[in-house]
Amino acid sequence: MHVEAQKYLSATSLSSSSCLLLWGNKDKELRIHENLDELGTDLADYIAELSETSVKERGVFAVALSGGSLIGLMGKLCEAPYNKTVDWTKWYILWADERVVAKNHVDSNYKLAKDGLFSKVPIVPSHVNSINDSVSAEEAASEYEFVIRQLVKSRVIGVSDTSDCPKFDLVLLGMGSDGHVASLFPNHSVLDENNEWVTFITDSPKPPPERITFTLPVINSASNVAIVVTGENKAEAAHLAIDDVGPDCIVVPARMVQPTKGKLVWFLDKPAASKLEGFQFSD
Repeated sequence: MHVEAQKYLSATSLSSSSCLLLWGNKDKELRIHENLDELGTDLADYIAELSETSVKERGVFAVALSGGSLIGLMGKLCEAPYNKTVDWTKWYILWADERVVAKNHVDSNYKLAKDGLFSKVPIVPSHVNSINDSVSAEEAASEYEFVIRQLVKSRVIGVSDTSDCPKFDLVLLGMGSDGHVASLFPNHSVLDENNEWVTFITDSPKPPPERITFTLPVINSASNVAIVVTGENKAEAAHLAIDDVGPDCIVVPARMVQPTKGKLVWFLDKPAASKLEGFQFSD
């Protein structure tokens, strides 16, 4: 973290305000919330605003989701006013990572999103691009990259100004207590993958073992990336990902999310932010 940001953090506390923008510039923001309800409302506002802007500029909104608690925190989008004001017919949904399991499996990110979001808003079914769950992880990754390439070809998804990577309007990520994002885990060889858009793993440290995942170049080519982090068990990883921890500390995957020409926004609740340098909560 920059020195100016540290000064700002040390001089700031969270009291009655539901959200405090502790630091931000044109490329990065940090938003800390009093509770999950306030975080969910701010996240819904953020997504709805990006959707409106993207639809006006490009005619579509191409968003990549992850799984876990993120989907639950997006739940306010199913409520008023967002369920009526968002142009859901212009949304195209993909997954930044997915478990290679059946679509009705409890571990499926698709099932999680369908039950928690798609079934409650008028998203066009053909705009929801799930993986082929009847093939191997390697084949599923290859086929999913082909799907993305076709959407780039038809201009549903943009193209990066600096590489041939797809340029999603928004990539929404959670973060694990080990600092992983999507299915990019610490010290895994997949972190070094620079040639493929979508790759696979068969040895995930968290079950299920077989997954597909966007590579870092694809995530970092997005116009907007949001990382949503909640819970005290993720506070140390948030510290390692956000603070200026120095060269001797472990580099968690979340720290490697640095959009090339896009904007990164961190959404945290108070417990997840509790170990950020200089940050103090008032009673």
